[in-house]
Amino acid sequence: MSEISNQVLSDSFRESKNFFESDLMLSDFFNRTASLEAKVYFSESLNKTGRIAAKEMDELSMLADKNGPTLVKRNRFGETIDEIKFHPSYWDLMQIAIDSQMFSVKWKPDLRQKFEQESHLLGFSAGYLYALSEMGQFCPLCMTDGVARLIDRFCEPDDKARLLPKIYTDSLEGFATGAMFLTEKSGGSDVGRNIVQATKVEGNQYVLNGEKWFCSNANAQIIFALARTNPSISGTKGLSIFLVEPILPNGERNSIEFVRLKDKLGVRSMASAECIFKNAKATLVGEEFQGFKIMTEMINLSRIYNAVAAVACSRRAMVEAYQFLTFRISFGKNAIDHALIQKKINELTALQTAGFYMTMHCINQLDKADNGDDKAGALLRLLTPMTKKWTAEKGVYIVRESMELMGGMGYIEDGIMPKLMRDMMVLPIWEGAGNVMTLDMLRAAMKSNGLAEMVSFIDSKVINDTELRDKWLDFKIEIEELFQLQNQNVMEWKAEDVFHLLTDFMQVAVLKRNLNDENKAFVQPSIDFFKSKILGEKRKTITKEIIVGQVAWNF
Repeated sequence: MSEISNQVLSDSFRESKNFFESDLMLSDFFNRTASLEAKVYFSESLNKTGRIAAKEMDELSMLADKNGPTLVKRNRFGETIDEIKFHPSYWDLMQIAIDSQMFSVKWKPDLRQKFEQESHLLGFSAGYLYALSEMGQFCPLCMTDGVARLIDRFCEPDDKARLLPKIYTDSLEGFATGAMFLTEKSGGSDVGRNIVQATKVEGNQYVLNGEKWFCSNANAQIIFALARTNPSISGTKGLSIFLVEPILPNGERNSIEFVRLKDKLGVRSMASAECIFKNAKATLVGEEFQGFKIMTEMINLSRIYNAVAAVACSRRAMVEAYQFLTFRISFGKNAIDHALIQKKINELTALQTAGFYMTMHCINQLDKADNGDDKAGALLRLLTPMTKKWTAEKGVYIVRESMELMGGMGYIEDGIMPKLMRDMMVLPIWEGAGNVMTLDMLRAAMKSNGLAEMVSFIDSKVINDTELRDKWLDFKIEIEELFQLQNQNVMEWKAEDVFHLLTDFMQVAVLKRNLNDENKAFVQPSIDFFKSKILGEKRKTITKEIIVGQVAWNF
């Protein structure tokens, strides 16, 4: 009988040293869709970010997670300072984000002009690599990009010239992050119940009074907040949006009190707080009563960030399990050689691959819409909540199942898996929970051309598929019947099931759109998985070689 080695993994164990080089899905998509100029300029930056994400970022991320922010209410002289302090690892991670160019490539004037057709592709590619290792700070980074969008589109020229350079700077000392102070006790997701008041001082200058209940990235230097200028106008129609700076341009502290920091399940590296405005100075942005409409620009971008975070977090979890199973001996052979483990990996990689390509399709449509493509804009209106909902829900499942594949080793806080699980759990909730996304899809289908554009896109990819055609044609009738219903409650009840199946068809269409000879090893198995799901058929047994190709990860 051969001697059993007293170790968890075999001596040949290895793991990725560069996430950009290892992730065949990301590198395939970027190299296939980015312009030659973008590849020449940005590939080395992605390689650098990929190397850092695979090495030092993990240690920094664990440190920032274990040593979360603290609130210092007063200094030693009893003066209220409301200062949020962070572990040094937090600032190291923030510098890595700046160095990745995820913001400068989108907002620095010369780069913005050069890459305006693909700025979101470049920025989100860097962000995806970052989120493979650090999810907590991906929220402040998301908020920062969102406030840049609002500043650029709605702020006065002086504020735009003053604030945008603080976002695309290369210097941590000069870098300003952003936040959206939206949620209040009274309503939560029902923003129309918000009650924070705005009182006009002169011109577009106001003071804000009231409490914001869940302020993520509470230490932000640039804040957009919703408030009411006229309490008699109820609902979202009565909301206006304001630029609030904790440190005013003249150097004075604004009147914003931190009640406490939220003790969150995950994303612990960044600060979420309860805040009270006490005659806080604020600048009206855009027209009065257009606040919610303006804020949706930031919300919709944040939902795409949410999807990127979900596919990155689930990808990392799945890869951790795959690398572990490849070098773990179990019941006489490598764990990866067991049939049921292969079956589970087939499922998880199919889900993750579909989520990745649908998220990238969303990003592609955003680039087109920002450059004047109305059809892309209409499709994006429906695709954004669909992608956000699906990637978040499936991402939680992928991380949980990946943890189980690693057994007890996946549950121990020495490794990254528990952090991934805790961080992942917020994504179905952030930027609108699942039910809110379903209702938003319903509104998008009824009030825009998004559904027509999506049906047309799916038609172009599915109608010639002999296996799916009849099912798709029958389902299109079901879609029409949904919108003929007169009872709103019945429509909402049925909408969830309809959108679930529509999402499956959309993913098949997106996967077919991206399929080519170079990526068929990981795209085709995902297509086959979703076709079996749609048709209600049992999955066929596949080989280990197919499984390895499907994971699409070199290490």
